Amino acid sequence: MSDDSGQTVAIEELVEYCHTQAGLLSGRVETMREEADELLTEIDEEMAELRTRLEDHATGVEGVDGPSTPAGPGDLDLEELEELERDVEEKQLLVEAKQARMQAFQDLAANYTDLAEELQSEFDDGGTALERVIHFEADHDAPAYFESRETLVEAAAAASDESSESS
Repeated sequence: MSDDSGQTVAIEELVEYCHTQAGLLSGRVETMREEADELLTEIDEEMAELRTRLEDHATGVEGVDGPSTPAGPGDLDLEELEELERDVEEKQLLVEAKQARMQAFQDLAANYTDLAEELQSEFDDGGTALERVIHFEADHDAPAYFESRETLVEAAAAASDESSESS
């Protein structure tokens, strides 16, 4: 397979492309890991605040037989505590979703690395190797992982659309 200038695609270029894609995915995983760590820190802080409030309230209670008094500044604001609890639960769900996304990015990065090795060891023809990369990206929905970068499968689809429109 060749591009419009008649030059064939070198397997080394495809291998480098796969390594670049894997590196970009790994970088994105690091960013997500930092975001997850920030959320976990927030969760820890909010849990500590909840524990402190509950402990402060528990130490202020002498017994169950004491007289009933109106709510004072030391009493628990249940609505506020419930809001904190909901906030913590939402952040926990965000962390879980982020961890699942990180795993998907890591898996695709590993698959790109495996593909690069496969291209080096099993292909002699750049055109056939290019087709393999395009099928790989289509099978793994690679464009969904690269927001600001065009994948080869997208470039091939755009070229195919252009050639069918000009026919």
